[in-house]
Amino acid sequence: MNSELIQKYNIPGPRYTSYPTVPYWNKEGIDIKDWKQTTIKSFNESNATEGISIYIHLPFCESLCTFCACHKRITKRHEVEEPYLETVLKEWKLYFDLFDARPIIREIHLGGGTPTFFSSENLSILLNGIFELADKHSDFEFSYEGHPNHTSKEQLQTLFDLGAKRNSFGIQDYDPIVQKAIHRVQSFEQVKQVNDWSREIGYTSISHDLIFGLPFQTEESIRDTIKKTIELKPDRIAYYSYAHVPWIKGVGQRGFDEKDLPEDVEKRYLYELGKQLFFDNGYVEIGMDHFALPTDSLSLAMESNKLHRNFMGYTAGKTQLMIGLGMSSISDSWYAFAQNEKHVEDYQERVNKGEIPIFRGHLLTDIDLTIRKHILDLMCNLETTFNDELSKEVKIEIINQLAEIKKDGFLIFEGNKLKVKEEGRMFVRNVCMAFDLRLRENKPTTRIFSKTI
Repeated sequence: MNSELIQKYNIPGPRYTSYPTVPYWNKEGIDIKDWKQTTIKSFNESNATEGISIYIHLPFCESLCTFCACHKRITKRHEVEEPYLETVLKEWKLYFDLFDARPIIREIHLGGGTPTFFSSENLSILLNGIFELADKHSDFEFSYEGHPNHTSKEQLQTLFDLGAKRNSFGIQDYDPIVQKAIHRVQSFEQVKQVNDWSREIGYTSISHDLIFGLPFQTEESIRDTIKKTIELKPDRIAYYSYAHVPWIKGVGQRGFDEKDLPEDVEKRYLYELGKQLFFDNGYVEIGMDHFALPTDSLSLAMESNKLHRNFMGYTAGKTQLMIGLGMSSISDSWYAFAQNEKHVEDYQERVNKGEIPIFRGHLLTDIDLTIRKHILDLMCNLETTFNDELSKEVKIEIINQLAEIKKDGFLIFEGNKLKVKEEGRMFVRNVCMAFDLRLRENKPTTRIFSKTI
């Protein structure tokens, strides 16, 4: 890839896990009545057919990883487990009380933090508590994230018995120098152990998360990390670009100097190298930053144009309503977004008062909903179709914004259809930015996004 083009398009931009992106949500937030109404509306429209999704944020970690931009609480005190889970189940009951029918859960995901910080017994209490008030969809999928150093065979078995068939392990990099810099030290033997246990127990999809662009990464270290990863043959691989945003995340991402980070052309080379190594070993590319074996449900969903993307990442099935439980979780009713309180104490206080604990949100306008569909199609399928929902003026404005990317050979227009060419996949976030009316109308005056490449 031409280094000048990489530098040209490697600009700060949203990752588009939502539209509008969080910094462009309504400054006045969302009224709790509006949030409840859109949640009920979405539930009534979709629960009986596609079901709903639930994301549960389990924020505790025993140590701080300096690459992490998630909302977490660092502690070794495991007595925090029970009161936190009691609060999560109280929050779930607050949502349950909104509905006129029993929820049907299509997908549930435990994220963090470190979900496997919690004991097997407490994880059982959590999941059994959720399903006291819900049924499982016929295509039910339960997944969770695990730290290789803090995941026991007992936990793996317990979660499998509760319905989990897919798990994800944060690997990031195997190089000792990189691991020390990001404060995530774990051996290949530890990862192999939890991977082998998962296969032995019967998990049908195992995912490994890797990151490129970390401090001190080199071509040699990436080759070694991917070689070790391929040896374990996970069904999915997330190959994320490190998002360096210390101006947002503070000291956690200042554990190394920015000069230690590979940038622009060097960083993109690490991605292209990894991508080719995945291809050489039978993986296919899914959307942005993801790879999967052809037999995995993500690959099958992509082939049938059923791939979906939300705050849980890429999923093999769409649900209109996603309820986020736990501190900092984001919920999505399709018509609105709502984020919970970011601090454990504030979250617990609100729930214990009988309040759905949102502190900010966004009620989507008609034009938001239209742009959201376009961006979702681009992020999942690398194409979108213009229709009459956009005014002629807005459509022309978007096409004009895309002119430069088209001129550089990364887009194809076929009638009303826009397609991102394979060689333009790395610029899909830039393409989405052309549709982002809110970003264009109010360009940030300070750095709030990581770079697009």
